Amino acid sequence: MTRRSVLQGVAALCGFRLARAQDQPTFSTEVKVVNVLATVRNKTGHLVGDLGKDDFSLSEDGRPQTIRYFLRESNLPLTLGLLVDTSGSQRKVLDEGRAASLDFLDRVFRENKDHVFIMQFDTGIQIRQPLTSSIHKLDDAMAYVDSETMRQLRMQDGGGTLLYDAVVRAADEIMKKQTGRKALIVLSDGVDFGSEATLNDAVEAAQRADTLIYSILYSDPDAYGILGGGHDGRRVLERLSEDSGGSFYEVSKKQTVENLFAILEEELRNQYSLGYVSDKPVTLSEFRRIQLTARQKGLTVQARRRYWAQR
Repeated sequence: MTRRSVLQGVAALCGFRLARAQDQPTFSTEVKVVNVLATVRNKTGHLVGDLGKDDFSLSEDGRPQTIRYFLRESNLPLTLGLLVDTSGSQRKVLDEGRAASLDFLDRVFRENKDHVFIMQFDTGIQIRQPLTSSIHKLDDAMAYVDSETMRQLRMQDGGGTLLYDAVVRAADEIMKKQTGRKALIVLSDGVDFGSEATLNDAVEAAQRADTLIYSILYSDPDAYGILGGGHDGRRVLERLSEDSGGSFYEVSKKQTVENLFAILEEELRNQYSLGYVSDKPVTLSEFRRIQLTARQKGLTVQARRRYWAQR
């Protein structure tokens, strides 16, 4: 073969390889999957756990989206934050709430797979137990979750309840750094006194951290005397839960805190995990609306309503 023919052969081979390379799909690290956790109930309120991907319809800001990832299992790792209101208004109900919380963790928590932290809030915010996969550490830490003493309240000129600040801190400092299934459980009467953050700030912090909020309204009806306060608390906790995709529960004579934790346990074990890639590239950081529905009539889907599209 002449030198010219050899060079032509090499050039042809390189061109073939280049063409083949150009035919191969390319993947960008900029592709961002939007994850949505959901639970489904029928008309009677019972959980529905046997649906498939094609049983759901998903849209973003009104535009239909394709569900690319779908899991129907409760075996996914879970990161939980237990936020306990220890303000003066909770003094009479705290022992029962603490015992129910421990029982719930003992049943739900899977050691070395799930992670939980415990935070209490009143006039201040304290992390009693950082994220851990040890049930023994959680049991020990719960014993220190307690209300402020009367002396502390006098020193702080009556005390406070930093509910909104606690949710923001839990979402920004802890949950935003985690992946997978994430949820905050808030045990409170829903009344906030003294937070720098607003209710909107708390909701948006949870949405930015892709974190569900499960609120349990647990109140002492005599705590506020003639001033009441329970109605506003209910509205606050409902908003935190509904806008983040979680659930709201209320302790009553018919529904004890133990019963409600059992319902929450069942819900966590019957979640759907869906994922999609938005058809609209992120050019500006913004909140985007999500609408997830079931195609079958009579089913109600509970999922977050917005997500933070980060540029």
